[in-house]
Amino acid sequence: EKSSLFWTRACQHSSTPRRPSSCPLRSHRDTMAAEGFKIDWPPADAGGGGGGGCCAPGQACEDGACDAPAPKLTKLHISGWPGCGYYRKAKAALETLSVLFPDKYEIVLHEQPDRDAYRAFLFPLRDQMANSKANSHTSSPFVAMGEDFAGAPGECTYVGGCDATLDYARSLFGGPTNAPKPAASVADGYAVGHEFDYDLIVIGGGSGGLAASKEAAKLLGDQGKVLVLDYVKPSPKGSKWGLGGTCVNVGCIPKKLMHQSSLIGELINEDAKHFGWVSPTSNGAAEGEGEAAPPQNVHQWETMRSEVQSYIKGLNFKYKVSLRDAKVKYVNGLGEFAGDHQMKITTFKGKAKTPKEEVVTFARALIATGGRPTPLSCPGGEHAISSDDLFSLEKSPGKTCIIGAGYVALECGGFLTALGCDTTIAVRSVLLRGFDRECCDKIGAFMEAKGTKFIHGATPTNIVPTDEGKYEVTFSNGSSDVFDTVMAATGRTADTAGLNLEAVGVEASPKNGKFTCVDEQTNVPHVYAIGDVLQGLPELTPVAIQAGIMLARRMFGGSSEAMDYKNIATAVFTPIEYGAIGLSEEEAIEAYGGANLEVYHSEFVPLEWSLSPERQTDTFSGFCKVICDKTANMKIVGMHYLGPNAGEVTQGYGVAMKKGFTFGELSETVGIHPTTSEVFTTLTVTKSSGASAAATGC
Repeated sequence: EKSSLFWTRACQHSSTPRRPSSCPLRSHRDTMAAEGFKIDWPPADAGGGGGGGCCAPGQACEDGACDAPAPKLTKLHISGWPGCGYYRKAKAALETLSVLFPDKYEIVLHEQPDRDAYRAFLFPLRDQMANSKANSHTSSPFVAMGEDFAGAPGECTYVGGCDATLDYARSLFGGPTNAPKPAASVADGYAVGHEFDYDLIVIGGGSGGLAASKEAAKLLGDQGKVLVLDYVKPSPKGSKWGLGGTCVNVGCIPKKLMHQSSLIGELINEDAKHFGWVSPTSNGAAEGEGEAAPPQNVHQWETMRSEVQSYIKGLNFKYKVSLRDAKVKYVNGLGEFAGDHQMKITTFKGKAKTPKEEVVTFARALIATGGRPTPLSCPGGEHAISSDDLFSLEKSPGKTCIIGAGYVALECGGFLTALGCDTTIAVRSVLLRGFDRECCDKIGAFMEAKGTKFIHGATPTNIVPTDEGKYEVTFSNGSSDVFDTVMAATGRTADTAGLNLEAVGVEASPKNGKFTCVDEQTNVPHVYAIGDVLQGLPELTPVAIQAGIMLARRMFGGSSEAMDYKNIATAVFTPIEYGAIGLSEEEAIEAYGGANLEVYHSEFVPLEWSLSPERQTDTFSGFCKVICDKTANMKIVGMHYLGPNAGEVTQGYGVAMKKGFTFGELSETVGIHPTTSEVFTTLTVTKSSGASAAATGC
């Protein structure tokens, strides 16, 4: 509205030459800018008449000093098919631009009759573009900027899909680009008073499925019927657990507790004596005062394992109680589709686990089965355990080889080393693919200094049991070693193979079993999916919880707000913890171009590390960086942190990132002293300056 008002005023001025001081266009611009209107001028050399866009072609302001440039025609190409709601939405936004600003924007439609024709048209063209995201773009619409997309796609700039296009249009009007996005789901035939057995059946009792089921039951009220099916298939090694899913039983919770155990060990064995805490056997003298250092404390795996498992069992019970209180029916059984709106439930009764089958009907179904660790494919891979087994091992895993380099591998490898296990991590390519390279390299160096060993550029080719009950692992680089335990951590596969998806017509990826959804809706309108079974979306517990709650509100509460998967804060609990929000530096360079970015960074010593020589702070310090878009008022597009309490630090900036804050707003924030988080608010050194990032003072 503001942008339209400005252009309405601007078009009312006379095109005859006049002195700059009396130029109505510039006067309106200055007045409206002062009132908070965003004025998005084209470049000064955009062309047009004389000294700028306030003058008629061939004319100029009296002294040639007018700074209001003429508009420059920009061609925006959009391709899709009419049946796609996202295409229609993006097309409408772009056509509005061309109506409001006909001298600035030209919209070129490459409309195809259906999805197959769209992909046949798009794929050969997108593959010629330099942007890797464009090369993998499959959804509708596809928007690019340039002169001739159909004839010379390599010379065009990739804009993106529907969300990116709407953000682009909003930015031109000065409006918020992070407003809640309405869902684009299609009608699924649900009607109050239906004759199905259940309003909603949720397959999977993990964090997302439980959250969705309870929210749905609350919205449906006493007349609603919601069913949760959850049955844990034992791991290949026989590990089992209770209600709550991966996070609670074999993921985030036991991982964080064992990571905390490793941190406690560091505090006791490295820091305590420097803060005055000594063992009675040292006669009250700290190391360096003529007495021997206090003996190292020894970790007891069995005690830790018992306490962790007791805590988890308490959570399992609380989840059952919460479902009962929410009036959600829980069945400890397997669910699989038996036809349209039909679900076969298999329960296992008695010690013999005799299967009992029942078929029920549903109005809507939600797949929330999560994923399971991907097994090793090499000969002998069946001898490896996984994260499904590690946290419940009866005894310490001892000398351990971890295959993989993602967050599961590094987090487990880090705490195993700290707990006294001789740990080696076999890395096929890079650490923490998808995260910021600079931060990942620092994590790797830190872990090596703490004692974790890495074999880079190698994968296992054979695992053979020895007569001593150990395992000899041969690697692709020709080396070999013997380990007490081998753990696979090469990724996870969606647990959807046993759902009989064909019976209801739901399409899943043949590669990983995941679904490509539109706002959590599969290709079958009344079947939905959330969490780790979704293609290309963050596999994080809070994401599944939020998506499940928002989906339930759309299904049964009249909401239209879609889940926003952008700028989600996350943390990796490696020995030096890592927190991240937004783009990595590599992703930002690809998206915006290096010349359009400013990166602020700092190396700092956390105060809690400052008294302990064992921390080697001259070599291994904390680190943070902020990545800014110089073309958008220094909007922050990425934040990264290495240091203590990374999850707590990063979470605090999550809201600001969602709101699109700028570096100026970050710098104006008064930090809490002394904390590591305050370093973000005092950043002054840029990478482009070449100055040292090492912090000085306190």
